Amino acid sequence: MEESTVFEAHSSYVLGLLFTPDGQTLISAGMDNVVKLWSVPDWTLLRTLEGHAHSVNSIALSPDGRTLATGSTDTTVKLWAFPEGRVRHTLQDRKKVVAAVRISADGKWVAAGSYGGRARVWTLAGEDVVGIRASKKNLATIAFSPDGKTLATAGLGDDISLWALPSGQPIGTLSGHEVAVVALAFVDGGRHLVSLGYEQTIKVWDTEDWREAHTIQLSGPGSRGMAISPDEKTAAISVESRVQLWSTEDWTLHAELPVGTKAVNGMAFSPDGRWVAVGAADRRIRVWEMEGKGK
Repeated sequence: MEESTVFEAHSSYVLGLLFTPDGQTLISAGMDNVVKLWSVPDWTLLRTLEGHAHSVNSIALSPDGRTLATGSTDTTVKLWAFPEGRVRHTLQDRKKVVAAVRISADGKWVAAGSYGGRARVWTLAGEDVVGIRASKKNLATIAFSPDGKTLATAGLGDDISLWALPSGQPIGTLSGHEVAVVALAFVDGGRHLVSLGYEQTIKVWDTEDWREAHTIQLSGPGSRGMAISPDEKTAAISVESRVQLWSTEDWTLHAELPVGTKAVNGMAFSPDGRWVAVGAADRRIRVWEMEGKGK
């Protein structure tokens, strides 16, 4: 696997990345307050979306590719008409930094996880669904189950909290990580929840009874983020100045991608699994072509 291209994308840290459902556009968010759209596979700039007053920390796209959600240090969530770039709604909950945004698989809801331990869910029309006091500590990551009936939240501390939707009632708490939980993802059609701890541990939870099914110890210093490939066979884990690619079938490490700078903050796989894009603190995006996926 060879690095295919490196390009300077933002004037400060790159914080979030995702590909559009058709795989034709890469979306990036940065600490420079903007979102940028890049053509695939020539990686040229198509458009810049401006509207946030501070860092854009997280981005999510609806399944139909028509609504982009952005969460910012300016304490707002914006819902954009995509790809036009027009702001449809600006949402806010308790004036706290928004660390994570996600859109449900059915495209009905958008959720935000914020500092101060708050989570809130709205419809994509901007209507309030439910607010959740998820923790006393800052949230860092959230995830919808595929059926949209469960929201998982986590951040500083060792707990993952589970909430029933749309009521916001607590389902339970999963414990076992240390320091912080930095990423969550439902896989296997919602049968498992994968969590990544800053202490370099991956845990796989069986959602039928919420027991801990597997624990995988990673190599290297503190983990910062995770992305799951579309076929769910590969997990990309950011560890200091590199990205590790793990097989999710047996949880073995099968490749490392050298980034060369600390603070890898954003990762994304293209829908066809051909590309993995990585954003970092040096303002650059690096894109690798996955083995066996070239055209």
